[in-house]
Formats: sequence, C-alpha cells, structure tokens
Amino acid sequence: MGWGSAYSLFNTVADALIEAQASDKVKERALTKVIRALQEDDWDTELDSLQSYRDDPAIVRAFAANGIEWPT
Repeated sequence: MGWGSAYSLFNTVADALIEAQASDKVKERALTKVIRALQEDDWDTELDSLQSYRDDPAIVRAFAANGIEWPT
C-alpha cells in the first residue's frame, strides 16, 4: 500500500523553499533528497505533486533525478 498523502508533505516543503526564494540549486538539491526519502517510504502520488510544479525547472529536475517525469 502506497503513501498517497505524502504529496502534502512534499508540497509544503517545496512551497516553503519557493517562499524563501531559495536558489534553483538549493531547491533541486534539497527536493531531490526529499523525493528520494518519500519514495523509500512508498510514495505513490509523485505525479500529483509534479503537476503542481511543472513550471519550476529546478523542481522538475529534482523529480527527473528520481526517475519521475511528466507523461507526454
């Protein structure tokens, strides 16, 4: 059974980084680790979160670094 509510945790962290005006480098590095940790705990709603940040290249790269890409 997956961890569907993890999107809320991820989005909270991503939003905090955006609000703090973190650099793209910081967002990408931090969120790559967050995504990896959530996946290890069986996160299964990654695309729900990715959809919310598709216009942020650093966050998109963090997902891609973990094998998650928006379907084309």
